[in-house]
Amino acid sequence: MCGIVGAVSTRNIVPVLVQGLERLEYRGYDSCGVAVYAQDSQPGLRRARSTSRVAELVEQVATGQLQGRLGIAHTRWATHGAPVVHNAHPHFSHGPGADAAARVGRVALVHNGIIENHDELRAALKSKGYVFHSQTDTEVIAHLIDSLYDGDLFEAVKATVLQLHGAYAIAVFCKDEPHRLIGARAGSPLILGVGKDGQEHFLASDAMALAGVTDQIVYLEEGDVVDVQLGKYWLIDKVHKAVASAQRPVKTVHAHSGAAELGPYRHYMQKEIFEQPRAIADTLEGVEGIVPELFDQQGNHAPGANAARVFQQIDSVLILACGTSYYSGCTAKYWIESIAKVPCSVEVASEYRYRDSVPNPNTLVVTITQSGETADTLAALRHAKGLGMQHTLTICNVATSAMVRECSLAYVTRAGVEIGVASTKAFTTQLAGLFLLTLCLAQAKGRLSDADEARHLKAMRHLPAALQAVLALEPQVIAWAEDFAKKENALFLGRGLHYPIAMEGALKLKEITYIHAEAYPAGELKHGPLAPVTSEMPVVTVAPNDALLEKLKSNLHEVRARGGVLYVLADADTRIDSGEGLHVIRMPEHYGELSPLLHVVPLQLLAYHTACARGTDVDKPRNLAKSVTVE
Repeated sequence: MCGIVGAVSTRNIVPVLVQGLERLEYRGYDSCGVAVYAQDSQPGLRRARSTSRVAELVEQVATGQLQGRLGIAHTRWATHGAPVVHNAHPHFSHGPGADAAARVGRVALVHNGIIENHDELRAALKSKGYVFHSQTDTEVIAHLIDSLYDGDLFEAVKATVLQLHGAYAIAVFCKDEPHRLIGARAGSPLILGVGKDGQEHFLASDAMALAGVTDQIVYLEEGDVVDVQLGKYWLIDKVHKAVASAQRPVKTVHAHSGAAELGPYRHYMQKEIFEQPRAIADTLEGVEGIVPELFDQQGNHAPGANAARVFQQIDSVLILACGTSYYSGCTAKYWIESIAKVPCSVEVASEYRYRDSVPNPNTLVVTITQSGETADTLAALRHAKGLGMQHTLTICNVATSAMVRECSLAYVTRAGVEIGVASTKAFTTQLAGLFLLTLCLAQAKGRLSDADEARHLKAMRHLPAALQAVLALEPQVIAWAEDFAKKENALFLGRGLHYPIAMEGALKLKEITYIHAEAYPAGELKHGPLAPVTSEMPVVTVAPNDALLEKLKSNLHEVRARGGVLYVLADADTRIDSGEGLHVIRMPEHYGELSPLLHVVPLQLLAYHTACARGTDVDKPRNLAKSVTVE
């Protein structure tokens, strides 16, 4: 959510700024804008803003002939104030006093995050005569910088961040210093892009925004403030101490824009569903035996012996995650306790740090996040570490993310860039990583026989082929979707290991079709969920041939007796047959402990094709963002 691109250059930087916004569209947004310092016959700040897509902003830029060598751009996901033009970024300051007209547009700023004390700051600035034209917390920052400006923008930003409570990543420039771009971050990601030969430098919230422009990236740390000028840049840390270049090294990051090409697919979500066999194969590529390719905080390969020592020392696992990642953690709980025999708890990261818990220093804290920048999960990790739990590991799809840098160990999945807001391949690769973690824990505890290790490895290596077979079920899923498109409510059921998969299926459906969907353990039917079941509420059931199958069949009969219509994903040997009010899709094979990775794919396809039938915006569903970088 929310994207930042900024640049200072010897050339017209507007094409780079808008191209950067296009590459950040996958994060989700409801308005966008660009501002530059124009060096024409009337030098000053110029901007264009839109509540449409970046393509419309590009048209505005072309019509207005917006050009400049210093500029910032932004995609906004509304938090404070509706998604209307006057709330869109960039924001300009509007100074007080008799000379207010002369000071309009002195400071231009974009911001990701939430400023928690914006009301108090707004009141203080209004008392000084500042005029507000938006309902955003961002405009408060622009005015505050203006109020503290005394000829040195870097000093004004330093003084400003001391007064901000909350999360922010900002990029700001001033018309009085048209050679200078300032950035700062706390709680939201921001990177510095180093250009060639000192001819230009960049700021961005994501390295992908700079793909094709520069691959030389400096990752700013919590509390950093950076001064970016032609030919040079320098940083200070959270205590405003100068940072040596060795402390923030330049890293080569290959953020290939080609990964975002749609190709022959109708939507990115469809493309990403069908990329899952390849994503799983890539994720398992670095595996030697059952040991995943682990990294330490510096991005170096972590010696296997070090990881094994940690796994031997811990006596429990705490998983912290949000949304889809939380459901992958819920699945892993069954694996970890069943196979590794290690107690495991799973917490919604956004709730964990706001309650009293009992810390255990021998706990392995596992965070799960696609982007590695999820604000709630990062905050939960820091809270756990603050309680004395120092054994940390992340399952993450971005090797250069804050989460990887802040955890002692990292297993980086290789899903590749995921553009669709509704996660698919990131989820299944997380499951693959979590299953490997389970096997590592079991081995470290002496609870994995050679025969079981060989069996599990054989099953994992067969996963890409098994997923291809499941994807071949798409025509049958499309027939289901035609029925679902007419409904407004749905119920998903699963038992044991497959209850989290039912939850993930319900989430996918509600995310992109806007159909209200809930998931329950099938055994809970008589405890409430059965009441609203009618022929107008389809009931989706995940029915693998496992120890709970006969119990699940009883639950199916309860639904049919109330006139409910069932849609069942069944293994071939479950003896569940299609009939009136009972629609069955047979999975190609039973896959034991790894069956959640296969059963979730038809649920992804069901959500996707139902959304297509209803005509919703599949890749950019309303009110949602890809990367949740604010609480």
